Amino acid sequence: MDRWLARTRNTGLSRNRLQQLIAQGRVLVNGRAAKASLKLKTGDKLEVSVPPRRRTRIAPEPQPLTVVHEDDSLLVLEKPAGLVVHPGAGVQSGTLVNALLHHAPEIGGVGGEGRPGVVHRLDRDTSGLLVVAKTEETYLALVEALRQREVKRVYHAIVWGDPGPSEGIIDLPIGRDPKDRKRMAVVRGPSGKAARTRWRVLERYGPATLLEARLETGRTHQIRVHMNAVKHPVVGDPTYGGRVKKMLSLRQSERSLADALLRLLRRQALHAAELEFTHPKTGERLRFRSDPPQDFREALERLRAFSAYPSA
Repeated sequence: MDRWLARTRNTGLSRNRLQQLIAQGRVLVNGRAAKASLKLKTGDKLEVSVPPRRRTRIAPEPQPLTVVHEDDSLLVLEKPAGLVVHPGAGVQSGTLVNALLHHAPEIGGVGGEGRPGVVHRLDRDTSGLLVVAKTEETYLALVEALRQREVKRVYHAIVWGDPGPSEGIIDLPIGRDPKDRKRMAVVRGPSGKAARTRWRVLERYGPATLLEARLETGRTHQIRVHMNAVKHPVVGDPTYGGRVKKMLSLRQSERSLADALLRLLRRQALHAAELEFTHPKTGERLRFRSDPPQDFREALERLRAFSAYPSA
């Protein structure tokens, strides 16, 4: 039943939302609440009861936002590193959502109650582009576009070492780390979810490499987990091996470079550089690009200088 409802698209609801309604007994088949696994037959009558979204209880707060596009349906903005997207454990204010509710109060009733308007997240210490929905219709359309892989998201990452080939695909399942529930990890088995990251080398510097990474799925910490799994963690990443480097394998000049990079980058060197999607209301294909912030640029300058004069 849930698959049939999701395919029809007549409801205007995402599959995740439909599954929630089914679990709440709000989907009736021939007048009776039914399970998602029910097999439908010709002539069945389905009724879906959708309660109104509750407005969020998160308080609006005046904070600066870098908005690169805004219309009646959505916003595209640049998130700085260090800014949490929405309130959660240990962070109840000063988030991007607090600022968004002050800037565009209408998002208070859009999407999930705890993350109003948020279509996709960026980690606190990842910088770059993200899109926020201002209407429920736009939210559902963009969530579905993400699920269908119709949203192009390109990241730039500085990783330790040289991956060798000029491009590749990392296809490894991701789930909660069984040894540390605050982390994600490559997890094979029923608890691991399919995850694919397509990468391409942009510049090589010897001890480190600048990569372009394209998400084909959207798992939590996906790029960071995948790069660590293939022994090329993101430089500066405190959670997935990016601040721990085997200095004994480096020449003295490379050790000095590594120290300098970690002083420059107090966070993972990961930036959401490109975002492309079809506007749900106008049908226009929108494309956005973002230059990396200062710490990322300074790290690249150090690496380029080292690459030009490695023995200096």
